[in-house]
Amino acid sequence: MIIKDVGPDPQSFDLEKATLENTHYRAVAWSGKYLQLTLMSIPVGEDIGLEAHPETDQFLRLDAGRGRVQMGRTKDRLDFDREVEDGWAIFVPAGTWHNVTNIGDETLQLYAVYAPVHHASSKIHATAADAERDEDSGHDEPPSWSVQPAQQPSDEHA
Repeated sequence: MIIKDVGPDPQSFDLEKATLENTHYRAVAWSGKYLQLTLMSIPVGEDIGLEAHPETDQFLRLDAGRGRVQMGRTKDRLDFDREVEDGWAIFVPAGTWHNVTNIGDETLQLYAVYAPVHHASSKIHATAADAERDEDSGHDEPPSWSVQPAQQPSDEHA
């Protein structure tokens, strides 16, 4: 199932099916004016990457696999540490350092909702390295029609 990001236009699709069929590290499935949906696929033993989004809240839901979520106020003190699996939700407050690691024996399939919009519309990253390269080079900026904070500080990556 391939989902076309139609921008801020109305959209409807089978989210669980799309999440389970996604093979990309991250694929932007829908970009609205105020929030965005991405699908993620994390291979066994890999992770999302320790990061913090100063102005972005996140909601993540696992549809397959088993993971470990770690969060904290600083990258050196991740005092929230939980195992999560299919059906679990993760809420990441803006500014919180966080990482999700695949600790199971199958691909970790999840989706993430960002508010405000965080990535370029329709952006697909096959791997985490592709995502990092685009972010570092400025090729993964939110669309101009999305509403962003007045001063958007850069994300932080460990």
